[in-house]
Amino acid sequence: MSGKFETGRDKPWIFRTYAGHSTAAASNALYRSNLAKGQTGLSVAFDLPTQTGYDPDDALARGEVGKVGVPVAHLGDMRALFADIPLEKMNTSMTINATAPWLLALYVAAADEQGADRKLLSGTTQNDLIKEYLSRGTYVFPPAPSMRLTTDMIAWTYMEMPKFNPMNVCSYHLQEAGATQVQELAFALATAQAVLDNVRASGAIPAEDFPKAVGRISFFVNAGLRFVTEMCKMRAFTELWDEICRTRYGVEDERYRRFRYGVQVNSLGLTEQQPENNVYRILIEMLAVVLSKNARARAVQLPAWNEALGLPRPFDQQWSIRMQQIVAYETDLLEYGDIFDGSAEITAKVETLKAEAREELARIDAMGGAVAAVESSYMKQKLVESNSKRLEAIERGEQVVVGVNRWTESEPSPLAGGADGGILTVPEHVEAEAVAALKAWREARDEDAVKRALAELKAAAAENRNIMEPSIAAAKAGVTTGEWGAALREVFGEYRAPTGVGRAAREDGGDTETVRAAVEAVSRQLGRRLKFLVGKPGLDGHSNGAEQIAVRARDCGMEVVYEGIRLTPAQIVNAALEEGVHVVGLSILSGSHLALVRDVMERMRASGLDDVPVVVGGIIPDEDAKALRAAGVAAVYTPKDFQLTEIMADIVKIVEAQAEKAA
Repeated sequence: MSGKFETGRDKPWIFRTYAGHSTAAASNALYRSNLAKGQTGLSVAFDLPTQTGYDPDDALARGEVGKVGVPVAHLGDMRALFADIPLEKMNTSMTINATAPWLLALYVAAADEQGADRKLLSGTTQNDLIKEYLSRGTYVFPPAPSMRLTTDMIAWTYMEMPKFNPMNVCSYHLQEAGATQVQELAFALATAQAVLDNVRASGAIPAEDFPKAVGRISFFVNAGLRFVTEMCKMRAFTELWDEICRTRYGVEDERYRRFRYGVQVNSLGLTEQQPENNVYRILIEMLAVVLSKNARARAVQLPAWNEALGLPRPFDQQWSIRMQQIVAYETDLLEYGDIFDGSAEITAKVETLKAEAREELARIDAMGGAVAAVESSYMKQKLVESNSKRLEAIERGEQVVVGVNRWTESEPSPLAGGADGGILTVPEHVEAEAVAALKAWREARDEDAVKRALAELKAAAAENRNIMEPSIAAAKAGVTTGEWGAALREVFGEYRAPTGVGRAAREDGGDTETVRAAVEAVSRQLGRRLKFLVGKPGLDGHSNGAEQIAVRARDCGMEVVYEGIRLTPAQIVNAALEEGVHVVGLSILSGSHLALVRDVMERMRASGLDDVPVVVGGIIPDEDAKALRAAGVAAVYTPKDFQLTEIMADIVKIVEAQAEKAA
């Protein structure tokens, strides 16, 4: 934190909301509206096809276009996204990972069109592939080429865009996947070490300039409801990072050892039940990252109170901006030094977290570093285990969640009423319009220029040349996101990360013995073990729920088929056929449930699997749940259904009823 304003008060952090949906034009209008309301930086949410390198007309993009972010298929979309927003003066965060070089290339191309000085462009690309393998699932390439692309971006921005953060180590999604505070510390710091070790070994940056490159690495963290522990975690982060920069990388200048971080506070703890309680949760979580001056965030973006229900409306995002403004401008927080310095309790907790994080870092180092810990599935197993323990504690009532497992009686919420159901919905026609616009873009461009640009891009990738200038040239030639992704898939191949489910250990949660007995009885009736396919259709990579369902089903005695994320409906139906499953469970959190579930069920009927029941889980509004049941779905589960063992009991009954019907 640096700088003063007004009468000696510290400058506030950058105020952001994470936003983007439907179309580039609609998202641009939202950005300009939020900036007019006092937001001071942009945080761009891209849709899943954009994040994973597909165009809107790709089979894997079906149902996903514009749902969890804005679709950006080419330079025209990027141009529209930032229309009338001077990029030279804007601090822009882009949550983008596997396709980060491409989206940065489009951003630079758009800035060039505006006449911006590249050396004045500021912001961040998330670009943390290790956490994608562990939690969020928008990876594309194997670890080695992914690290190479990150190195390319760090080297290129160091020379061309010195104010831009090319790599944002993101522990946010680790906590969303169930990480403890110690795991969040250790896994994030191990990731930063892996990236910097790779950059140093590459020789892409001269040794004398390496400390400055270290200083451009930033972090994006999470803050949950264990307020004191979370605040101590942030102090531990600052002290451990300073220690690593000094001892591992020999960085002498204190400016380049600063732990520079942005934050989005926890979304995992937001509840569908009594969603108005989420306002208090968000405020408390924000305080954990702004109260301690020595560990204060440089940028804060807050979720909206209704994100467990669906996409927030402009009013909901405004509410989150106002929360930040009130704390920054109406309180006296920014008038004081660090109010926790000298506290024996705080110091002891920080030292405990640091010691435990060092132990975990040593274990990861002994394995060969963060990439090796991903490839062996060590990190993923640990996240699945810790998330299992968290969920079991909620099921047993040991971890209190107000309105969920205690004090569940409630008045109807007027906030969630009205014709829109309290959320923003993306119209079905958005996808068709995006496909039509993409076709028009392709028809209007110079195809020879596109072919030359793609050939040069693939050559640079194959010859280990820096990918950024060929990507920018491709952007200006009219290459699309899917074409860029396909070109690099040809060179690097694709990757499927370990699921962590097979060997994850857990304690019994709830009355599993009763369900095990029911599974045994139904299995005898079926003549073989009850077999449950857990599928993730589409591009949604948030696999936490699917993993926990798979683990609990296995521990209730079922035979489980779970092949991880990013499967087409055709692949899921083929697996159901080949494996001879008795029930199919589909997990979809991206809002694409209607299109994808219908596609799966149509394919199942065409394949003679209409006697295999389908259950669906995800963030599904009531009206959509009714539509799914009317289409033949046997059961729909949403975040309010937190008793996993009860879900298992339901599934056994559904299979039993189908078996009796068949008999």
